[in-house]
Amino acid sequence: MNSSILRVQDINFSYDKDTVLHSISMNVSPGEFIGVIGPNGSGKSTLLKLLGGVLKPNSGQLHFKERNYLDYKQKQLAQSITWVPQEHPMAFNFKVSEIVLMGRHPYLSAFTFEGDGDVKIAHSAMERTQTLQFAQRNFNEISGGEKQRVVIAGAIAQEPELMILDEPTSALDIKYQIQILNILKQLNENQKTTIILAMHDLHLASKFCTRLILLDQGKIFKDGTTEDVLQKEPIEKVYGVKVHVIHDQNGNIIISPDRLCTQ
Repeated sequence: MNSSILRVQDINFSYDKDTVLHSISMNVSPGEFIGVIGPNGSGKSTLLKLLGGVLKPNSGQLHFKERNYLDYKQKQLAQSITWVPQEHPMAFNFKVSEIVLMGRHPYLSAFTFEGDGDVKIAHSAMERTQTLQFAQRNFNEISGGEKQRVVIAGAIAQEPELMILDEPTSALDIKYQIQILNILKQLNENQKTTIILAMHDLHLASKFCTRLILLDQGKIFKDGTTEDVLQKEPIEKVYGVKVHVIHDQNGNIIISPDRLCTQ
Protein backbone atom coordinates (compact mmCIF):
# COMPACT_ATOMS: atom_id res chain seq x y z
CA MET A 1 0.00 0.00 0.00
CA ASN A 2 1.40 3.40 -1.02
CA SER A 3 2.07 5.88 1.73
CA SER A 4 0.69 9.40 1.41
CA ILE A 5 2.61 11.85 -0.74
CA LEU A 6 0.85 14.64 1.17
CA ARG A 7 -0.63 14.55 4.66
CA VAL A 8 -2.50 17.47 6.17
CA GLN A 9 -3.31 17.39 9.86
CA ASP A 10 -5.78 19.81 11.42
CA ILE A 11 -4.42 22.99 9.82
CA ASN A 12 -5.89 26.41 10.49
CA PHE A 13 -5.06 29.68 8.79
CA SER A 14 -6.00 33.31 9.36
CA TYR A 15 -5.28 36.59 7.59
CA ASP A 16 -4.87 38.90 10.60
CA LYS A 17 -8.00 38.10 12.66
CA ASP A 18 -10.00 36.69 9.75
CA THR A 19 -9.94 32.88 9.96
CA VAL A 20 -10.00 31.46 6.43
CA LEU A 21 -9.40 27.74 7.00
CA HIS A 22 -10.70 25.67 9.92
CA SER A 23 -9.31 22.27 10.97
CA ILE A 24 -8.44 20.99 7.49
CA SER A 25 -7.25 17.38 7.37
CA MET A 26 -6.67 15.27 4.28
CA ASN A 27 -4.36 12.62 2.84
CA VAL A 28 -3.23 12.55 -0.78
CA SER A 29 -1.91 9.35 -2.32
CA PRO A 30 0.74 9.38 -5.07
CA GLY A 31 -0.80 9.72 -8.54
CA GLU A 32 -4.14 11.20 -7.54
CA PHE A 33 -5.88 13.87 -9.67
CA ILE A 34 -7.80 16.05 -7.21
CA GLY A 35 -10.08 19.00 -7.85
CA VAL A 36 -10.72 21.53 -5.08
CA ILE A 37 -14.13 23.12 -5.61
CA GLY A 38 -16.38 25.53 -3.76
CA PRO A 39 -17.81 29.04 -4.11
CA ASN A 40 -15.74 32.22 -4.06
CA GLY A 41 -14.38 32.88 -0.57
CA SER A 42 -14.51 29.24 0.50
CA GLY A 43 -10.73 29.07 0.98
CA LYS A 44 -9.59 27.27 -2.18
CA SER A 45 -6.68 29.58 -3.05
CA THR A 46 -5.47 29.77 0.55
CA LEU A 47 -5.50 25.98 0.88
CA LEU A 48 -3.47 25.57 -2.30
CA LYS A 49 -0.93 28.17 -1.14
CA LEU A 50 -0.47 26.19 2.06
CA LEU A 51 -0.06 22.92 0.15
CA GLY A 52 2.45 24.60 -2.16
CA GLY A 53 4.52 25.91 0.72
CA VAL A 54 3.74 29.54 -0.13
CA LEU A 55 2.00 30.12 3.22
CA LYS A 56 2.52 28.50 6.59
CA PRO A 57 -0.44 27.39 8.72
CA ASN A 58 -1.16 29.06 12.05
CA SER A 59 -1.54 25.61 13.55
CA GLY A 60 -1.53 22.01 12.43
CA GLN A 61 1.02 20.15 10.31
CA LEU A 62 1.82 19.57 6.64
CA HIS A 63 3.84 16.53 5.63
CA PHE A 64 5.30 15.76 2.20
CA LYS A 65 6.35 12.13 1.82
CA GLU A 66 6.10 11.69 5.60
CA ARG A 67 8.40 14.63 6.41
CA ASN A 68 7.21 17.92 7.83
CA TYR A 69 7.39 20.79 5.33
CA LEU A 70 9.50 22.69 7.85
CA ASP A 71 12.18 19.98 7.66
CA TYR A 72 12.78 20.69 3.96
CA LYS A 73 14.91 23.43 2.50
CA GLN A 74 12.95 25.57 0.04
CA LYS A 75 15.04 24.29 -2.86
CA GLN A 76 14.27 20.69 -1.93
CA LEU A 77 10.54 21.37 -1.93
CA ALA A 78 10.83 23.23 -5.24
CA GLN A 79 12.33 20.14 -6.87
CA SER A 80 9.28 18.10 -5.91
CA ILE A 81 6.36 20.54 -5.64
CA THR A 82 5.32 23.28 -8.03
CA TRP A 83 2.60 25.83 -7.35
CA VAL A 84 0.93 27.70 -10.22
CA PRO A 85 -1.00 30.82 -9.10
CA GLN A 86 -3.95 32.48 -10.82
CA GLU A 87 -2.08 35.67 -11.64
CA HIS A 88 1.46 36.15 -12.86
CA PRO A 89 2.84 39.65 -12.16
CA MET A 90 6.27 40.00 -13.70
CA ALA A 91 8.44 42.88 -12.57
CA PHE A 92 11.03 42.27 -15.29
CA ASN A 93 10.18 41.73 -18.93
CA PHE A 94 11.71 38.30 -19.54
CA LYS A 95 11.30 36.42 -22.77
CA VAL A 96 8.84 33.52 -22.77
CA SER A 97 11.66 31.02 -23.24
CA GLU A 98 13.43 32.47 -20.18
CA ILE A 99 10.28 32.16 -18.07
CA VAL A 100 9.91 28.47 -18.96
CA LEU A 101 13.61 27.81 -18.37
CA MET A 102 13.22 29.21 -14.85
CA GLY A 103 11.44 25.95 -14.07
CA ARG A 104 14.88 24.30 -14.08
CA HIS A 105 16.37 26.63 -11.44
CA PRO A 106 15.69 24.32 -8.44
CA TYR A 107 18.13 21.84 -9.99
CA LEU A 108 20.98 24.31 -10.52
CA SER A 109 23.83 24.97 -8.13
CA ALA A 110 24.76 28.52 -7.18
CA PHE A 111 26.40 30.50 -9.99
CA THR A 112 25.73 27.82 -12.61
CA PHE A 113 23.74 28.14 -15.81
CA GLU A 114 21.24 25.90 -17.54
CA GLY A 115 22.76 23.14 -19.66
CA ASP A 116 21.65 21.56 -22.91
CA GLY A 117 19.51 19.08 -21.01
CA ASP A 118 17.63 21.86 -19.24
CA VAL A 119 17.05 23.68 -22.52
CA LYS A 120 15.73 20.47 -24.10
CA ILE A 121 13.29 19.91 -21.24
CA ALA A 122 12.03 23.52 -21.47
CA HIS A 123 11.69 23.23 -25.26
CA SER A 124 9.58 20.07 -24.84
CA ALA A 125 7.37 21.80 -22.25
CA MET A 126 6.73 24.68 -24.67
CA GLU A 127 5.88 22.22 -27.44
CA ARG A 128 3.35 20.47 -25.20
CA THR A 129 1.63 23.74 -24.24
CA GLN A 130 1.82 25.24 -27.77
CA THR A 131 3.87 28.20 -26.55
CA LEU A 132 6.94 27.58 -28.69
CA GLN A 133 5.67 29.88 -31.42
CA PHE A 134 6.11 32.93 -29.20
CA ALA A 135 9.18 31.75 -27.27
CA GLN A 136 11.16 34.87 -28.18
CA ARG A 137 8.42 37.35 -27.32
CA ASN A 138 8.44 39.30 -24.07
CA PHE A 139 6.22 37.82 -21.38
CA ASN A 140 4.47 41.13 -20.68
CA GLU A 141 3.46 41.47 -24.34
CA ILE A 142 1.39 38.31 -24.62
CA SER A 143 -2.24 37.78 -23.62
CA GLY A 144 -3.46 36.57 -20.25
CA GLY A 145 -4.32 33.15 -21.63
CA GLU A 146 -0.92 32.86 -23.29
CA LYS A 147 0.77 33.83 -20.02
CA GLN A 148 -1.11 31.07 -18.25
CA ARG A 149 0.10 28.49 -20.76
CA VAL A 150 3.69 29.78 -20.44
CA VAL A 151 3.62 29.51 -16.64
CA ILE A 152 2.22 25.98 -16.89
CA ALA A 153 5.00 25.15 -19.36
CA GLY A 154 7.48 26.34 -16.72
CA ALA A 155 5.79 24.13 -14.13
CA ILE A 156 6.05 21.13 -16.48
CA ALA A 157 9.75 21.91 -17.06
CA GLN A 158 10.24 21.70 -13.30
CA GLU A 159 9.34 17.99 -13.49
CA PRO A 160 7.68 17.90 -10.06
CA GLU A 161 6.16 14.94 -8.27
CA LEU A 162 3.27 17.16 -7.12
CA MET A 163 1.67 19.98 -9.14
CA ILE A 164 -0.66 22.43 -7.40
CA LEU A 165 -2.57 24.79 -9.67
CA ASP A 166 -4.99 27.57 -8.70
CA GLU A 167 -7.69 27.70 -11.38
CA PRO A 168 -5.27 27.01 -14.25
CA THR A 169 -7.96 27.30 -16.94
CA SER A 170 -9.65 30.50 -15.74
CA ALA A 171 -8.06 32.78 -18.38
CA LEU A 172 -8.31 30.30 -21.24
CA ASP A 173 -10.90 29.76 -23.95
CA ILE A 174 -12.51 26.33 -24.20
CA LYS A 175 -9.92 25.00 -26.67
CA TYR A 176 -7.00 25.71 -24.36
CA GLN A 177 -8.95 24.71 -21.25
CA ILE A 178 -9.31 21.22 -22.67
CA GLN A 179 -5.72 21.23 -23.95
CA ILE A 180 -4.22 22.15 -20.58
CA LEU A 181 -6.41 19.68 -18.68
CA ASN A 182 -5.46 16.95 -21.17
CA ILE A 183 -1.76 17.77 -20.65
CA LEU A 184 -2.21 17.54 -16.88
CA LYS A 185 -4.07 14.25 -17.28
CA GLN A 186 -1.25 12.86 -19.42
CA LEU A 187 1.32 13.91 -16.81
CA ASN A 188 -0.84 12.25 -14.17
CA GLU A 189 -1.24 9.00 -16.09
CA ASN A 190 2.15 8.70 -17.81
CA GLN A 191 4.56 10.32 -15.33
CA LYS A 192 2.40 9.55 -12.27
CA THR A 193 2.49 13.25 -11.33
CA THR A 194 0.09 14.00 -8.50
CA ILE A 195 -2.23 16.86 -9.47
CA ILE A 196 -4.24 19.13 -7.14
CA LEU A 197 -6.07 22.03 -8.75
CA ALA A 198 -8.82 24.48 -7.91
CA MET A 199 -11.67 24.64 -10.42
CA HIS A 200 -14.89 26.57 -10.86
CA ASP A 201 -16.24 24.55 -13.79
CA LEU A 202 -17.90 21.54 -12.16
CA HIS A 203 -18.51 19.83 -15.49
CA LEU A 204 -14.81 19.90 -16.41
CA ALA A 205 -13.93 18.87 -12.86
CA SER A 206 -16.14 15.81 -13.24
CA LYS A 207 -14.48 14.84 -16.53
CA PHE A 208 -10.84 15.14 -15.45
CA CYS A 209 -10.64 14.71 -11.67
CA THR A 210 -10.90 11.36 -9.92
CA ARG A 211 -11.47 12.95 -6.50
CA LEU A 212 -13.09 16.21 -5.43
CA ILE A 213 -12.76 18.20 -2.22
CA LEU A 214 -15.72 20.53 -1.69
CA LEU A 215 -14.94 23.50 0.55
CA ASP A 216 -17.55 25.59 2.35
CA GLN A 217 -16.57 28.59 4.48
CA GLY A 218 -13.07 27.32 5.09
CA LYS A 219 -14.03 23.76 5.97
CA ILE A 220 -14.13 20.51 4.01
CA PHE A 221 -17.83 19.89 3.40
CA LYS A 222 -17.33 16.71 1.38
CA ASP A 223 -14.35 14.72 0.12
CA GLY A 224 -14.75 11.79 -2.25
CA THR A 225 -15.11 10.60 -5.82
CA THR A 226 -16.65 12.97 -8.36
CA GLU A 227 -19.80 10.84 -8.28
CA ASP A 228 -20.03 11.10 -4.49
CA VAL A 229 -19.38 14.84 -4.27
CA LEU A 230 -21.36 16.11 -7.26
CA GLN A 231 -24.74 15.27 -5.77
CA LYS A 232 -27.77 17.55 -5.65
CA GLU A 233 -27.86 18.04 -1.88
CA PRO A 234 -24.22 19.09 -1.21
CA ILE A 235 -24.07 21.33 -4.30
CA GLU A 236 -27.28 23.13 -3.37
CA LYS A 237 -26.20 23.45 0.26
CA VAL A 238 -22.73 24.89 -0.46
CA TYR A 239 -23.43 27.00 -3.54
CA GLY A 240 -26.87 28.20 -2.45
CA VAL A 241 -28.54 27.49 -5.77
CA LYS A 242 -31.09 24.86 -6.80
CA VAL A 243 -29.69 22.47 -9.41
CA HIS A 244 -30.43 19.41 -11.46
CA VAL A 245 -27.69 16.77 -11.58
CA ILE A 246 -27.77 15.08 -14.98
CA HIS A 247 -25.78 12.20 -16.45
CA ASP A 248 -25.33 12.39 -20.23
CA GLN A 249 -25.21 9.36 -22.54
CA ASN A 250 -21.47 8.97 -21.87
CA GLY A 251 -21.95 9.02 -18.12
CA ASN A 252 -20.57 12.54 -17.68
CA ILE A 253 -22.04 14.62 -14.87
CA ILE A 254 -23.73 17.91 -15.80
CA ILE A 255 -24.80 20.40 -13.13
CA SER A 256 -27.74 22.43 -14.43
CA PRO A 257 -29.11 25.41 -12.41
CA ASP A 258 -32.89 25.33 -11.89
CA ARG A 259 -33.88 28.40 -13.91
CA LEU A 260 -31.02 30.29 -12.24
CA CYS A 261 -33.06 30.52 -9.02
CA THR A 262 -31.14 30.71 -5.77
CA GLN A 263 -32.34 29.10 -2.58
